[in-house]
Amino acid sequence: MIILLSLIFGLVVGLSLGLTGGGGAIFAVPLLVYGLGVPAREAIGISLAAVGATSLVGFLQRWRIGQVEIGTGLLFAVAGMVGAPLGAWIAGRLPETMLLMLFAGLMVIVAIRMWQSSPAAASAEAILAQDGSAEGPTCRRDATGTLILTSPCAMLLLTLGLLTGLLAGLFGVGGGFVIVPALILFSSMSIHRAVGTSLMVIALVSVSGVIAHLAAGRDIPLDITGLFLVGGLAGLFAGQTISKRLSGTVLQRIFVVAILAVAGYVVVQNLLF
Repeated sequence: MIILLSLIFGLVVGLSLGLTGGGGAIFAVPLLVYGLGVPAREAIGISLAAVGATSLVGFLQRWRIGQVEIGTGLLFAVAGMVGAPLGAWIAGRLPETMLLMLFAGLMVIVAIRMWQSSPAAASAEAILAQDGSAEGPTCRRDATGTLILTSPCAMLLLTLGLLTGLLAGLFGVGGGFVIVPALILFSSMSIHRAVGTSLMVIALVSVSGVIAHLAAGRDIPLDITGLFLVGGLAGLFAGQTISKRLSGTVLQRIFVVAILAVAGYVVVQNLLF
């Protein structure tokens, strides 16, 4: 039963990653804790390892077809790899109940942000499709669509990357729900390139988070992690196929409802049981 559930839960996470380029990891910890009975801190390590590996495969696929901006992604990733160990350190000093309640709060914030950002994401992509260039509030692109990396732009991307790393270390999430909207809104990147770049950042930041997790003396059980990864890869391929056929806005809002449902379950479990 544990084998089957591990595969199914990994499938759910991978499917979300394939559809949206981020946010799938938000389901990983609750599924591991309440579905498989894994302790919260151990679940964070499993989530980091499995989601990171799944994202790496997704990134390589997107990179092969030119849907990744390596330079922009590296800015995010470098800052994120600094923030992940700090997040892991904080997580080790919080009571498990508080950690899960904070996680539920994060899920609500993510759901609200994703719901609000979906029309903006479509709008940004439409602008890029029309003339090949666009201008965000801080970062700009030239006529060929290449990012003009000014100091304010670099600082913004590094700050957002640091936040992504903190969330990864603290909650075991990849941070794609931060990365994808930020790349679209602040660097005027198309949705497809934002998804590919997000997967690259998640993979790199997860490596830093796993190292910090192990350095703190916490185990990452290879059996559950391996099964979660197998299910995640299957879900990733399925999600990428489905995403080509369905409206991004509709998918994102269905995803939001699912996040809120899981957040409510986490809160109920911690307050009533």
